[in-house]
Amino acid sequence: MLANSLCSSPAVKQPPVITNQPDSITVFGVEDISLTCEASGNPPPELVTVPQFGLAHTHTHTHTHTQTQHFYLLTSLFKMSPRSDPPALQKEKKVTKKVEEGESVVLKCNPPFSTVPPVIHWMDRHLLHIKLNDRVTQGRDGNLYFAHVTAADNRNDYTCNAQYMNARTILSKEPITLTVTTSNSLVRNRRPLMMRPSGSHSTYHALRGQSLELECIVQGLPTPTIQWVRKDGELSEVRTSRVLSDRLLRFSSVSESDAGEYQCTASNPQGKAIHTYTVSVEAAPYWTKEPVSQLYAPGETVRLDCKADGIPSPVVSWSINGIPITGIDPDHRRLVRDGVLILKDVAFDDTAVYQCQAHNKHGTILVNTYIYVIELPPQILTADGQMYTFVEGQKALLPCQTYGSPRPKVTWEAESGAVLLDEPRVNLLTNGTLQVTNVSSGDEGLYTCSVVNSNLSINAELEVLNRTVILSPPGPLRVQPGNRATFSCLAQVDSKLTPPHIQWRKDGQKLFQSSSEDKFTFEGPYLIVANVQAEDEGLYTCQVITSLDMVEASGSITVVGMETSISFHSVCHIFIFKEWGWEELKRVTGSKESVTLDLQPYLSYRFRVISVNDIGKSVPSMQSDLYSPPPQAPDKNPEGVRSNSTEPDTLVITWKEMDKREFNGPEFHYRVFWRRVVGDGPTWHSNVTIEPPYTITDVGNFSAFEIKVQTANQEGEGPEPGSVIGYSGEDFPMEAPMDVGVMLLNSTAVTVTWAPVDKETVRGNLLGYKIHLRRFGSRSHHRGRRAREPERSLVVVTGPNEEKKVLGGLTPYSHYALTVTVFNNKGEGPHSETLSFKTDEGAPGPPMSLHLDSPSETEMTLHWTPPAQPNGVLKGYKLQYQQIVESNDSPMQEETIDNHTVTQLTLKQLDPHSRYRFSLRGRTSAGDGEPITREGVTTLDGGNGRVPRHGATMLRRRSSGKWQQTEKVNSSASFYQLKGLTPGSQYRLRILFSNNTFWDNEISTAEMDVRASFATRGWFIGLVSATVLLFLVLLLLCFIKRNKGGRYSVKDKEEGQIDSEARPMKDETFGEYRLEHLIVF
Repeated sequence: MLANSLCSSPAVKQPPVITNQPDSITVFGVEDISLTCEASGNPPPELVTVPQFGLAHTHTHTHTHTQTQHFYLLTSLFKMSPRSDPPALQKEKKVTKKVEEGESVVLKCNPPFSTVPPVIHWMDRHLLHIKLNDRVTQGRDGNLYFAHVTAADNRNDYTCNAQYMNARTILSKEPITLTVTTSNSLVRNRRPLMMRPSGSHSTYHALRGQSLELECIVQGLPTPTIQWVRKDGELSEVRTSRVLSDRLLRFSSVSESDAGEYQCTASNPQGKAIHTYTVSVEAAPYWTKEPVSQLYAPGETVRLDCKADGIPSPVVSWSINGIPITGIDPDHRRLVRDGVLILKDVAFDDTAVYQCQAHNKHGTILVNTYIYVIELPPQILTADGQMYTFVEGQKALLPCQTYGSPRPKVTWEAESGAVLLDEPRVNLLTNGTLQVTNVSSGDEGLYTCSVVNSNLSINAELEVLNRTVILSPPGPLRVQPGNRATFSCLAQVDSKLTPPHIQWRKDGQKLFQSSSEDKFTFEGPYLIVANVQAEDEGLYTCQVITSLDMVEASGSITVVGMETSISFHSVCHIFIFKEWGWEELKRVTGSKESVTLDLQPYLSYRFRVISVNDIGKSVPSMQSDLYSPPPQAPDKNPEGVRSNSTEPDTLVITWKEMDKREFNGPEFHYRVFWRRVVGDGPTWHSNVTIEPPYTITDVGNFSAFEIKVQTANQEGEGPEPGSVIGYSGEDFPMEAPMDVGVMLLNSTAVTVTWAPVDKETVRGNLLGYKIHLRRFGSRSHHRGRRAREPERSLVVVTGPNEEKKVLGGLTPYSHYALTVTVFNNKGEGPHSETLSFKTDEGAPGPPMSLHLDSPSETEMTLHWTPPAQPNGVLKGYKLQYQQIVESNDSPMQEETIDNHTVTQLTLKQLDPHSRYRFSLRGRTSAGDGEPITREGVTTLDGGNGRVPRHGATMLRRRSSGKWQQTEKVNSSASFYQLKGLTPGSQYRLRILFSNNTFWDNEISTAEMDVRASFATRGWFIGLVSATVLLFLVLLLLCFIKRNKGGRYSVKDKEEGQIDSEARPMKDETFGEYRLEHLIVF
């Protein structure tokens, strides 16, 4: 918060702050490395890297401000390991191991040395991992341990692969051959012996926060089992985990509490082996309390608490701007004691970066604290008017974050004026936050935070909602195997909160709805466990989670066996069969043999008994004979007696019809009673009916009656009923409101007034008044042409006690007419006399359109159409325009047009290289209207005011994605032709002006016309020409042959006789016929 506040003011100088520093790295070979170190400050800090070999590298950030002679130095530490050569394999011999079946063996890996240990993978020739189990284990040293070998372990491809993560290298060792010899004799069992670690005791040293692994790899036949215990306490199942078939006890993050003695016991039928581990834990320094950066005013006292812990205990020292405090001249105002630095009566020169450093043999930590000595006026950073919502019983926090030097002091006040800090539940925190514990609905309201000795304050509203409550929690269930168990978790949530999320857990683990086995099903607030088995036993918890709170409740499932006898605590359920089915009537203890039942008269019953115990219900007993209690008079009257009158001069009495099971006897009927509230005296009118409703006529309009309904049957009448008030039906109101008037408020609002009507004329329940408003057009329309029919109608409804109403949203300069009616449940009465009025002139709406046209590079012509809503008599227009520049400070120029018929204007002497914004608005006597705004630029030889004079047309094909640029384009031309485009392709075109995209669009070139290109091909033209020429030669040869010699011999004539069908061909010569058609071609 402090740094952000200072950064927001450029005048405040800020010491350097480290924003990014390098991580510790290990370098292999001659790799290039990049160390990122960034810092912020005002002025910007300088960065210097100072290597400190043997411990770490120090990044020093300096910041010197010459005007105030302040010098800040900030340091950060990181570690870079010395350069290491990449690991490499040495030439090695092939290893062969030969062991007898049942013996143990170790296959060693011995990976090449590296400063960063490798990850070991034992694999075969197919790069498949060797399967590990309780018999075959991989140690932390990378070796493969066999508790005993079997014939299945015979193979010649046990390969150790060493993966060096930092060097990004995997080295594969020579495969090892393991030969297992077998004999006909029985393999002898062997007692467990430790393989790793050896002996009976080992010691481990660990650092706080690091991981620790204790190995217990043993040999023996059969394969031994492993058990871990802590000798000096209980072994934490939360802080430890067992892996590799319990051969490894792992601590993921060691703490001081993990120091102690642990024991691994390996056992098999032949005996046991025990190994003890002594674990000692030390810790690198870590902060228990860090100093806080803060603003201080001159003369204040600064206290910087810096406390660290570690094993061994760290040494704490202070530096100012990177210089140890022991090397700075003594100052009586400065005191260092037990890691606490105190500065009294601080001055501006005390503004600096103070470093606290803690170190022991395991490392060094450093924290930078910024002390600003400055005078700043107080500010409240928390937003005003915020609402803070909490749930009953929570701790409410109302923030009031301040900023200033000296540090502002705040006070809180409640809306009620009560002294807040006198309440033990209320505390004022050091950061100005008001804390209210165990908040309740009585704490709701407005709270004010004020800065002492200033006029600064903010308001905060506290809202307290009802806490979430589980109404029906899950309970303990005893379920037989195979049955279904159902838990409920019905909760009540405050109506202002969103519906809650219900999370079910079993023994602390989340449950998810089953999709395949349908074991768990969630149906709203219910959890259904299907086919309950022994493994389903446990504690089931439902959590009702809202956005503000969470409540939970638990139940359990106990699986029990089937029992046939009734226990001492069993219960009998008595069921009766009525006309509509079986119904449970009563429960008694299992020791009873009879019971007295309350039955309904005039009904038929049968009885049966079911025994119930903790396991479940028995089969029902045989049902009894039919039994019917004698009839009696009704014992209750109907509910919901009321008037449901809708027609005038009519009283309709209705009620909720009784269930037949409540008749209690034959000839059941209702007795209906009524009398006027005023005028009839004590006499009741009555009649009989067998069903509702009951209608009485000729009773007047909207008259009040007392009404009641009583039940009766052959045995007598029911109890005396109570009466209610009902009204007869309403009729339409008789009269219209009088003295209707209109008072103009402005051009868009009027006040309508009227005199209240006599309630006797309403003839019903007065619901209110309706104002019918109609608009008949603008006053600017010619009277003879104004529409007779209203353009728009509006109905405004008021309450029954209102005598005036403000109508807003009217159209200025318009003709209106209105009437007022009164209405009840039946409908509206007659309309009052029509009252006409006119609204005053108002400011016009915007012009309907505005187009720009540029006749030259220094001129712009504006064309517009008048406003669609003039709202009065249009007097002219006002034009405002200015150049568009980045600084947005160009002067606004204005043109006033007093002639309302003008619809265009030419502006001259414009800058040809600038873009302009034009705003045009109409004017009436009421003032200037809403503007219409357009932007444009001039062109050289005319245009539409939107295309710049020069530009560059860019294009690219989608396939290549490369842009191609044309020459400069003169916008005076009406088009520009792009050549060399590929048919059937897509292009994106852009017009650039001053390196800005002015126009951008996609186009597609047309497909090539296959027919046209085919007909214009050279080979096709030659083929057609040759075909025509050949055809012409054939025709000529036929012509010559037919006419050769001109004479025919008799023989030729006889042989050349043709039938009559061919003669038409002879009459017209074949050559001439074809030649004629050839000429046409």
